[in-house]
Amino acid sequence: MSSSEHDRHHSRVYRLVWFSEVQWDFLSTRKQRLLARFPENWKILFIEPWTLGRSHHWLPQRRGRVRVVTVPFLKTVPFRFGRLFDIPVIRFAASLPGLLIMLFWLAVLGFSSRQRIIGLSNVFWGKAAALLPARMRFYDANDDHLAFPGSPAWLPGYLASWLSRADLVFSVSPELTATLPLSPGTRTVELGNGVEFSHFARPLPDVPPGLSDIEAPVLGYAGAMDWIDTELVSAVARAYPHYSIVLLGPAYERGWWTRQAALNTLPNVHYLGKIEYRELPAWVQHFDLALIPMLANRLKGVSHPNKLYEYCAAGVPVLSTNYCSAVGRAADVVLVAGSREEFVRMVPEALRDRRKKERQAFAGMHSWDALAGMMLQELLEAYRRGC
Repeated sequence: MSSSEHDRHHSRVYRLVWFSEVQWDFLSTRKQRLLARFPENWKILFIEPWTLGRSHHWLPQRRGRVRVVTVPFLKTVPFRFGRLFDIPVIRFAASLPGLLIMLFWLAVLGFSSRQRIIGLSNVFWGKAAALLPARMRFYDANDDHLAFPGSPAWLPGYLASWLSRADLVFSVSPELTATLPLSPGTRTVELGNGVEFSHFARPLPDVPPGLSDIEAPVLGYAGAMDWIDTELVSAVARAYPHYSIVLLGPAYERGWWTRQAALNTLPNVHYLGKIEYRELPAWVQHFDLALIPMLANRLKGVSHPNKLYEYCAAGVPVLSTNYCSAVGRAADVVLVAGSREEFVRMVPEALRDRRKKERQAFAGMHSWDALAGMMLQELLEAYRRGC
């Protein structure tokens, strides 16, 4: 890019509409970390789904330079209505209120221009978003969105509709890229997950009040609860009854904890719920061992865990199941178990792991600053090609 083009891109105002599959305030994910680093000349509208039992933003709220608004759509329609939603006309009728609300906010907030950029990670919006005029479109493949439990049979068509119009795809892993029905010539960029290194690495000597009364050593997990191997966590808790298992984070599934009888009856397992992102480093730094006890399945096998880099930046020992290639690439600084039995056996060895400097050096190579810069450069190049 020439210097004149560079100056022009920095003076131009870009409008980005992002259709998200998760709510902005529910869990800290790559979307929040990346979008927070976009320059001031980017105006961003983040359309989040309605989810039963959580707080919502029916009126737009600012999160830095990002505007967040809740729009109910098909992703959270109760599928207990069964095959009714397999009938296109009924599905269209159910989606119509959300479509009208979305179009209203686009117009009111100034995001109706044909020069806008549309990003999508909520596949349920795929067909509707593909019909919106835009200068360019991209897909953020941060998960295998078709592999989530309960995904309807018509959802692959929504993804295909979006990908047929997408100019650019960001994917967190080559394994995930291989699952996508991409059109010939679609540019795909592997853009994994990362860490706010200084946020997690800066020493915080004070033990959080909620952790100070829990008996050490503490084996901790921080993240969404829905994908952990609860049988494995239970096995660890039973094998080491004098160790404390601490689980931090929300669950997508309502009432998740009350249904975990194998866990919630064990006296050394403590589920403390969601911890705000700004407070999370103090908790992680006081884990004696950080756990990544994830299920090995299609959904998690193509993922790229940012908790891996957060744990490493905090410097604490890490023990993980071997569920995705990103974990395998970190085997020089974390312990990786090939089976549940091996995971349980490796706990004492992992507690003795003193490779703090090596882990932090590894985490430092995966900063959100670098990843946001890469995403921004790709978006600007694709925007320029759309001239």
